[in-house]
Order: sequence, then structure tokens, then C-alpha cells
Amino acid sequence: MKYSIIVPVFNRPDEVRELLQSLTLQTFTDFEVIIVEDGSQKPCQEVCNSFAQSLRLKYFMKPNSGPGQSRNYGAERADGDFLIVLDSDVVLPEGYLQAVDDELKTNPCEAFGGPDASHPSFTPVQKAISYSMTSFFTTGGIRGGKAKLDKFYPRSFNMGIRRDVYRQLDGFSKMRFGEDIDFSYRIVEAGYRPRLFPSAWVWHKRRTDFRKFFRQVYNSGIARINLEKRHPGTMKLVHMLPMVFTVGVILLSVVALAGIIFAIIGLLSAFNGSGCNMGLLATYAGGFITLAALSPLLLYSILICCDSTMRNHSLKVGLLSVPAAFVQLMGYGLGFIYAWYKRILLKQDEFTAFEKNFYK
Repeated sequence: MKYSIIVPVFNRPDEVRELLQSLTLQTFTDFEVIIVEDGSQKPCQEVCNSFAQSLRLKYFMKPNSGPGQSRNYGAERADGDFLIVLDSDVVLPEGYLQAVDDELKTNPCEAFGGPDASHPSFTPVQKAISYSMTSFFTTGGIRGGKAKLDKFYPRSFNMGIRRDVYRQLDGFSKMRFGEDIDFSYRIVEAGYRPRLFPSAWVWHKRRTDFRKFFRQVYNSGIARINLEKRHPGTMKLVHMLPMVFTVGVILLSVVALAGIIFAIIGLLSAFNGSGCNMGLLATYAGGFITLAALSPLLLYSILICCDSTMRNHSLKVGLLSVPAAFVQLMGYGLGFIYAWYKRILLKQDEFTAFEKNFYK
């Protein structure tokens, strides 16, 4: 067996159906699929049973322990020479496995990963979220794009590794979030060089609304501090930019609010006749302060909207990409600041600092 595809699942039977359907269409067929149900209340066993005749498929149910431990559970039961880890909310183009196989034949490596994209059937919100998670203007290109501010590390939505290397490194750690980057770091620290396979891309649905998306990126911000504590020196400038952006947005908003208040006070003073000229001057000054504070945010919003509109060929997606970008950057930034306070200032342990289950 060449490849074992491992998919941890938590309450996503509909997404699993779409993923399995896309696997039946693969042009390369030397693979098995291992579905690990991670304590779901909405199991996907019936869905898996419906594909039993068209795929070499193994289904397992286990108590909830998070995606990392579920992947390890599947890896222990895998027969493939290479393990490919996918998220349950991805869909594969029919040439995905062929692209992986071609890359490995051309330039063999021990670990690899591929980029993700939005599918035409995705909702405008899903496309906007996909844009915010892949655009150079929001992530610095660290999620598998061609232009990056940091080297490539595979992510668990589309990650492959030779089975013996996986077992040598004991698979994923018990981190509840950021466990895929932790694993990628350990792969590199062991002397291996993960490689980006640009042609082995997937469609990735991600979150379906901004509230869920905020929680996801907030946890990613927390994970970044935990990862730095586990792997000192791995935090780069690009990882701190969302925190800088968040602080900047807050400060600019405070300045803009102060300008509005200043302008209103001046306007009221002018209308009351007490210091009319001074009141008008204060109004103009307040308006200028407000405009100056909001201009950087407005220019950034215009940049995001125009770039996303051109990439997605949709003004609606472009407009939705503006709040998506702010949610992505500020959610991550706030999680980063909170974790810095808990882990660095208060010096709390990784697991006691964040006892709440990230996935609830």
C-alpha cells in the first residue's frame, strides 16, 4: 500500500461524505482511507458504510481526545508507506494523489504538504474566510503560498509524511491546538526538510461563519505562544504582525473616538455661541484627527477588498473579505496577547493556563 489517508472527524458527517466522494474520483488508486471518529455526537459511520464498496476504508470510533491523538490512533492502524493527514472539511481534486506521487518520484522527501483553495460551490463567507487565511496581505504567505515571510511548514489540513518517520517522532503531541505546527517543527528538528507540493492542493471549507472563525484564529494566537515555549526561537516577525495590527487598530480606534468627541464638543460650543470660532476650530481639528486615525484602516480595507474581488471575481466576496481579514488578524492577535499574559507574565503551565477545551 502506497498511501494511507487519515482523517479525524468530530460531528461532521456531511463534510465526510463530500471528502469520501472526492476520493472515489482519484486517478491514482493505491491508497486506503482511515476515518477516526473522535467521540462525535453526530457519527459518520453510516456515511462511511455507503462507501465501503468503492474505497478501501477503515472506520474507528474512540472517545474524544482531540485531532492530534486521533491521527495517532489512525496511524497505528495504517498500512501505507506514506501517511497523508487531511481535515474532514476538505475536498480533493481528482488529480490530488497523482500530484503527490509525481512529486515524490521526481524529488523524494520524508514530509510534505500542499496549499488550499476555495471551491466555486463555497458560500461567499467561506470564500472570504479562505481568502483571509491564504492571502499574503493577511498571513504573510506562511500557509503555503509562493511568496512568504517564513519557510514552509506543513499543516494538518493537507500534510504527508513517511510512516517510519511518523513513528520515529511519536506522531502528534497532546497539544489541543497548534499540534500540527509542533509536529512540523519536530520534523525539521529531527533533520528532515518538509517540502511544499504546489500542485497537491485541496479545497478547504474552513469555518462557516465569522463567530466560529474568530474562535479558530483566537486559538491559533494562543498556540503561537505555546509553540514558542516548546520550540524557542521559532517565533518570527510574521507571527507577531497580527498582534501589532490588533494593538494598532485599538489605538487608532481610540484616537478616532477621541477626535469625534472633540469635534462634537466643538460643534456644541459653536452652536451655543460661546467661543464660536474656537468651537469651529475644535470641530475641524477633531474631524482631522478622526480622518487621520481611520485612514490607514480604510486604505487597508480597500486593498483587501480590491485584491479579493479580483481573485474571486466577486465584489460581494471582496466586501466580505474585509471583515474576514479583521477577524483573522485581530482574533489571532487577541489570542496571542492573552497567551503572552498567561504564559510569559504569569508563567503558567501550557495545560493549566488553558484548561478549557479549545474545541467546545
